[in-house]
Amino acid sequence: MFAPRTAAWPLVALFTAGYLAPYLLPTTVGRLDSGLPLSATQAGALGSALLLSSAAAGFVLASRVDRIGARALARVGLTLAVLGYGIAALTGSVPAVVLGALIGGFGSGTATTVAATGIAAQPDPHRTTTVGLLGVSALAGAVYLAVPHLGPGHGQPLAAIALTALAVWPLTGRLPVRTAAAHSPLGGTRLPHRRSGAVLAATMLCWSLAQNALWGVSGRIGLSQAHLTEATVGAVFAVALGAGLLGVTVAGAVGPRFGRAVPVGAGTAVIAGCIVLSASATGLGSFATGEIAWNLLYPVVLSYVIGLAACLDPRGRWAVLVGSASSLGTAAGPLTGSVLSAQAGFPVMGAVLAVGLLVIAVPMAVVASRAGRWGLVTPRGGAAHQHCPAPLSGRETAPDVATAA
Repeated sequence: MFAPRTAAWPLVALFTAGYLAPYLLPTTVGRLDSGLPLSATQAGALGSALLLSSAAAGFVLASRVDRIGARALARVGLTLAVLGYGIAALTGSVPAVVLGALIGGFGSGTATTVAATGIAAQPDPHRTTTVGLLGVSALAGAVYLAVPHLGPGHGQPLAAIALTALAVWPLTGRLPVRTAAAHSPLGGTRLPHRRSGAVLAATMLCWSLAQNALWGVSGRIGLSQAHLTEATVGAVFAVALGAGLLGVTVAGAVGPRFGRAVPVGAGTAVIAGCIVLSASATGLGSFATGEIAWNLLYPVVLSYVIGLAACLDPRGRWAVLVGSASSLGTAAGPLTGSVLSAQAGFPVMGAVLAVGLLVIAVPMAVVASRAGRWGLVTPRGGAAHQHCPAPLSGRETAPDVATAA
């Protein structure tokens, strides 16, 4: 088993290394567009391919960490990240960049899978996750501030991910060689609340797609439509990531004491407004307001959705399935945003995404309210609270699949 006291900081570092790629998605896609002979749509497709490769690692490895061993699997993941992102950063050949991004994405997903599995064994997994989010947000903010001063080209954000993986590799010596065989969360008895769980999984796929469609093109919105410099856009993203940390803190402090229907339903509706504002921004004020407000609310709603999925089945099977659906939406987001914006423009893209979010906000809120009527959502200290834990959160939900497992 993971040793809680000795494994916490290596897991936080591994979490940071794995999560950095999706956090740097806007600048990565933007620089692929400008630094290589790729169209905006092609750059978005490459960003989607990277995230899909990362999600695939979670699907394949989530139930195998215990059998393979956390230390060996973490080292494989970090090695793939160093090699993949390093190759992509150092070459100007488009096929080599594509191959490197796919290899690096699988490495990132492997690292986050090991980290999330270990975090689930910690005495306070929410606290460990929050520390990991603090680390990756701070590092990503620093990269956003530094990249504009490092010259043109596509390689700087990719190199930052590779160097982070390289720096974390020595810490894997603190991870266990092998852990006890894990019980599969997908086997066994019939799934409870099947209709509500299926609705939540389907809507979560669309929810994640909308969020990452905007995130994947946010850099281009700031540069080409709001007419900001790369340094200014980077500063806005750094502040927005800080706002996300505030959202994580608030969600963890409030917990489920006010239920989940209002945070999930109303929060999704407000996020739709933030997406419209950001996508239609023509200056610093509207762009910064939309991005910062959106990043403040995004992790709050996400944390309640993940907690709701856990409530539907105390064995965590719905949390696994909902997290998997979310990962698919996350991977498809950058390509969706690039295609919509290329065909219709950023404001129309934002309106389409917002309408979609408003539509799915209703069934998501209904599922959350039903959970309350079933007695699954109780104030802290209630009898059902053990089966409805305080929310976990993060930008990319693929690691939550492993955590739920």
